Amino acid sequence: MIEKVRQKIGRIREHVDLLETLRPECLVRFSSDPVYRGAVLHYLYLVADGCVVLAEQTIRLKKLRAPQSYSDAIDILGDSGVIPPDFAYNFAAIAGFRNFLAHDYEKVDGVVICSQIMARLDDVKAYLSHVEEHILISPI
Repeated sequence: MIEKVRQKIGRIREHVDLLETLRPECLVRFSSDPVYRGAVLHYLYLVADGCVVLAEQTIRLKKLRAPQSYSDAIDILGDSGVIPPDFAYNFAAIAGFRNFLAHDYEKVDGVVICSQIMARLDDVKAYLSHVEEHILISPI
């Protein structure tokens, strides 16, 4: 199970790296280039969904209580000390963003995606580092 967690972290990092290459042109291209917009939204979905799956994998690995929702999975990691509780409270919004991308992606606002969401990729990196550090320090 630890190896699956490490693999998930690696895949999320790859997607974040891809998004960072797309980030500089986002405001210019998002509205005018449907292939670019699709790529950004697809990788954002993969990152958000991957973060939720990573939380669920970590919960199973640590034998923590079962989450009642996607955001609860992130909260559980905060409650158990895998990630800082205040960080977990704010980062849990990624679960709602994942659901938005899965179900309401046609209502997406390019300015919000490019100026606010893409600016939060560092939060994803911090989340991955917290989980990875916790798994390496206390794997069981």
